[in-house]
Parts: sequence; C-alpha cells; structure tokens
Amino acid sequence: MDLQLKGKTALVTGASMGIGRAIAKMLAIEGVRVAAAARRVELLEAMAEEAVAAGGVRPVLVRQDIMAADAAEMLRDIAYAELGHVDILVNNAGGSRVLPIDAPEERWVEAMTLNFTRQRQIAHALLPKMIERRWGRIINITGKSEPEHLNGAFSAKAALHAWAKGLSREVGQYGITVNSIPPGRIMSEQIRRNYPEDYRKSFAETEIPVRYWGEPEDLAVMAVWLASPLARYITGTVIPVDGGLRRYQF
Repeated sequence: MDLQLKGKTALVTGASMGIGRAIAKMLAIEGVRVAAAARRVELLEAMAEEAVAAGGVRPVLVRQDIMAADAAEMLRDIAYAELGHVDILVNNAGGSRVLPIDAPEERWVEAMTLNFTRQRQIAHALLPKMIERRWGRIINITGKSEPEHLNGAFSAKAALHAWAKGLSREVGQYGITVNSIPPGRIMSEQIRRNYPEDYRKSFAETEIPVRYWGEPEDLAVMAVWLASPLARYITGTVIPVDGGLRRYQF
C-alpha cells in the first residue's frame, strides 16, 4: 500500500532509541524528510545509516534536550531551517516518574514538563504553519490510564490525552489531525535491563492476550499510518498498541 508520505516532512522527538527510533526510521524509509531529535547524536547517526541502507531519506539529526526551557522554539527553528516546514509532529520524548506521596514540588513540575508541557509547547510552536498550509499530523506517544501507584507520568499522560482531544476539535477544519498512542509492554533497552526474561515470559503468558511483548516497530506502524494522508478521518483518538493488555472497553 502506498501511504502517500513521500516528500512529507516530520519532526520526531526522543528519536535515538526504542519507539521514537523505530518511528523516525520507518518514516524515512517511506520517503519522509525527518528531523530526528534527541540528546545522543551518536545513536541518531546509527539510526540514520540504517534508514539510508533500507532505501530511505537520510534524516536530519538534531541534538536537543527536551527539558531545556527553550526546547520548543529551538526544535521549531531548526526543523524549519532544515525542512522548510513540518507536516508531521511525533511527540515521543518522555519517561516514567514514580513519586512518593511527599515528593517535593519540583519533582512534579519536572514530571509534568517532560511528559506533557513540552509536547504541548512543541505542537503549538508548529501549529501556525500547519494551519497556514491546511495540513498536519500531531501524534503523541503517551501512556496507560490504569495507574497502580503514584507516577507523575500517568498524570501527565492523562493531561496529554485531554489536551489532544480538545485540540483536535479546534484544528480539524484545517486538515490537521491529533491522535495519541499509549504503548503496552514494548521491548527496549530499559525493559531488558529492568525485567528479566523469565518475568517477561510469565507476564506475557498471564497478562497479554497475544502472549508476547511488542517490539518498537509494532507501534511504529500505527504512528506512520496515522501520519499518512490516508488517515485523514481519524482524529481525537487514543489508540493503544498493547497486544490486548488493557482491560477497559473504551
């Protein structure tokens, strides 16, 4: 199937590892001119080489700490300088923040900034030109809505879902869609480090209907589809990619 993505442009944050890396690489292979942003440029370089080897367009590599106060403006300015405009934004940067009840306020601020505020700021920095061009895709890689303990990331991801839904209603008239993808158990360097193989196997057999943990590419295919012109009528959604892990109906 031709996803009609050739010649489009994209900014992908957190693109050096895991899900972000898989999305950036897959978009590049589909012919998208990608600005891949992360702190570790050496990992971005390896991803870019793989994309080119697979017949893709070489991504532009952007070293940027998402927590910098001016990150949204810097990413916008670099992406515009390198790509001219941004058709597709993939907000992937983020991370778990388990917090005790008595966590100081600055830890909550850091968790919310990392997992909600920066994503919102980057999107709003890019929206004026998307509106002007009357086309855009905003895809947020979020998280689950079933917190089993106190985690700043859970609260931030819930905020991200609510913001994305509201934004989708504002910008749909301009040909811009806004969607969120909460991952299930997706394999990564961190997962392999923190969860031994016997635990992963047992968890998959008892909790995941498809009986295995996903790979980053399993989620990337959904993100790339949502980024395509073919997904024009899909907006304001939260679509888990989790092998059936979630138990809620809606």
